[in-house]
Amino acid sequence: MNVEDLWIKYNETKDKKIKQSLIENYISLVRIVAGRMYNYYGSKIEYDDLVSFGVMGLIDSIDKFDIEKNIKFETYAQIRVKGAMIDNIRKLDWIPRSLRKKSKDVQNAIYKLENQLGRSPTNEETAKYLEMPLEELEILLSDIATFNVSSLEEMLINRGDYSFDIKQDSNTPEEIYESKEIKRLLAVAIDSLLENEKMVISLYYYDELTYKEIGHVMELSESRISQIHSKAILKMKNFLIKEGIRES
Repeated sequence: MNVEDLWIKYNETKDKKIKQSLIENYISLVRIVAGRMYNYYGSKIEYDDLVSFGVMGLIDSIDKFDIEKNIKFETYAQIRVKGAMIDNIRKLDWIPRSLRKKSKDVQNAIYKLENQLGRSPTNEETAKYLEMPLEELEILLSDIATFNVSSLEEMLINRGDYSFDIKQDSNTPEEIYESKEIKRLLAVAIDSLLENEKMVISLYYYDELTYKEIGHVMELSESRISQIHSKAILKMKNFLIKEGIRES
């Protein structure tokens, strides 16, 4: 029985054996997402734990997916699988409070300097504003890279792309508009970044390269790529906040 037939049968019967077959069919998707997430959460959590969290998201996806809707299951499931992983990682609360504060301090500094200068501040300007050595700021940007990515993910889980749910009573005109608006704002936010930041974002999220691979492409160290990524995410968060999308 092919996957299309499995979906038709499951939609009609909700048979547990068919559901298990669907889980087995899509488990590779969970492993792919887990591997991607492990690239920047690996020092904090085991790969197998990410897979376990992802399987919960996959099961939830299968339960809630409506085959009558004009959307690929893989697209829908990937969003929920990733969301389940991030949600469970957040519950572990592995990010020290001191690191959260430092990340917020850097974000606020960039926000204020952007308003003052009318452009993106350099690392030297940000370090001077924070009254810290440049080297310390660059180390900090590397240290908070993972947190910055996860906090942006949380913003999108609570608003926009990650908030939709495929049900008969969902996907209202308001929800569809909000999802499209979030995508538009993200595109504008990315377009406002510096060229090297755009390249890192593109290579990391679109081409799915690791920091090491991006470093080879851009002829920079992994640490430098991490810094550029971290700063780009902070700037994107500030842009979204200016547009009225608040952090949870």
